[in-house]
Amino acid sequence: MLRLAGILYSLIGTTLAGSFMIAALVTGYDTLIPIVASAAAGAVVALPVTWYVARAIYSPS
Repeated sequence: MLRLAGILYSLIGTTLAGSFMIAALVTGYDTLIPIVASAAAGAVVALPVTWYVARAIYSPS
């Protein structure tokens, strides 16, 4: 399951980091620190999301 989570994180992490960055830019935060902080927050939020998705894929129906 860890290998699947690693593959999923590469997709989910970049998607959430990019979405958080777009949200920061839309709200008017266009300097370096808010953009990097929002990307880092998206990467951190992606960890439990990835674990939940990987567990849902592996769980028997």
